[in-house]
Amino acid sequence: MSTALLETWHRIGRETAGERDLAWLRVRRLIERAIGDGDLVPGSALPSERDLATLLDLSRVTVRKAIAGLVDDGVLIQRHGAGTFVAGRIVKSFSRLTSFSDDLRARGMKPRSVFLERSLGEVTPDEAMALSLSPGTRVARIFRLRYAGEQPLAIERTAVPQSFLPDPQLVTSSLYETLDKYGCRPQRALQRLRAVNFDADQAAQLNVPAGAAGLLIERRSFLDDGRAVEFTCSWYRGDAYDFVAELTGDAT
Repeated sequence: MSTALLETWHRIGRETAGERDLAWLRVRRLIERAIGDGDLVPGSALPSERDLATLLDLSRVTVRKAIAGLVDDGVLIQRHGAGTFVAGRIVKSFSRLTSFSDDLRARGMKPRSVFLERSLGEVTPDEAMALSLSPGTRVARIFRLRYAGEQPLAIERTAVPQSFLPDPQLVTSSLYETLDKYGCRPQRALQRLRAVNFDADQAAQLNVPAGAAGLLIERRSFLDDGRAVEFTCSWYRGDAYDFVAELTGDAT
């Protein structure tokens, strides 16, 4: 393990030669790369801060900062008295507006989509209500399976007003990256989470037993000026995801 990490560390050093990345960011990139390459698998233990610092010839403070950031993002988990481990499940925060691709890349995983539908049509009553659109307005629809590498993780149905996404064929990977090119990446969102059981078709698509537990997320996303830009329903595998939210008390 140490040899593989050290080889990856040197490779990152060569790739980033001339860049001014801070050392802790390079350590973070190292751990993410090791997870993505399979050198660190879900549930495996990370070398101790001291061992990593010695291996990479860095201070423990630098290594600790990189690990703390990955713990906050749910990539790593820390168990008191036992050490730091690669998270066995994907932990997604409700406190930050990120895309599926963003979430997986932050964990060193490779996002992939299989498109089942990309079409244009008149808005449905449910879409009109969610997006505050008038009857007859046209929307772009995207229906796809979302993967981490070869593992299916989610089923996703999305509607975007055609005024923001003129052609759904433009979306080849991340919807948010595509919207960003048009200056209409969502800035805030409202999300609703509820438990579901997958029907036979959904279970087959996600490679789980029929009736398996899942999580349905309904997301309505908005621009800074309040216009709704996205309505997405995502069915996530319950055995692969944890959703967390930070709560604060009322100061009064």
